[in-house]
Amino acid sequence: MKSSLLLFLLPVILLSSFNVKKKEPKIIVPNAKIQTEINRDSIIAYAKQYLGIPYKYASSDPNKGFDCSGFVSYVFKHFNQTLPRSSSGYKNLGTALKPEEFKVGDVLVFYGYKNRNIVGHVGIICEANGMQSKFIHASSGKAQQVTITALDTEHYTKRFYKCVDVLSK
Repeated sequence: MKSSLLLFLLPVILLSSFNVKKKEPKIIVPNAKIQTEINRDSIIAYAKQYLGIPYKYASSDPNKGFDCSGFVSYVFKHFNQTLPRSSSGYKNLGTALKPEEFKVGDVLVFYGYKNRNIVGHVGIICEANGMQSKFIHASSGKAQQVTITALDTEHYTKRFYKCVDVLSK
């Protein structure tokens, strides 16, 4: 008898020891903006942490070094954006912007230095000013590291293919 009474009362005692939370009313803030865009300045601040990391062909590892597309894909991956791992993957990516439309965080795409039919280099605009913009990139040239370069240097001006906004949908 005692055991059947205990079996009956045990669930009642257990359930009564739990508190039921009251549902809180939902607070609505008028005109609140939901952030759907990535802060472009944050991308550049993140990218600048890697200034001086050596150039390393076919690498997207900051501990070993970066090639140009490895650097760009690594930076954007941090912001949950998937971009091509090879510079050639940028040839048909996005719509080319006019220089007056360039923004910080846009990707500059360049032909190879030997062949104007092949995309051979990419970088991220860190100071937007049309064709006088500056960009951060992993350079296989004289710098041999992640560096910032002016777009209006002859080497890059004559290789310029396009600039694409990879953030706006």
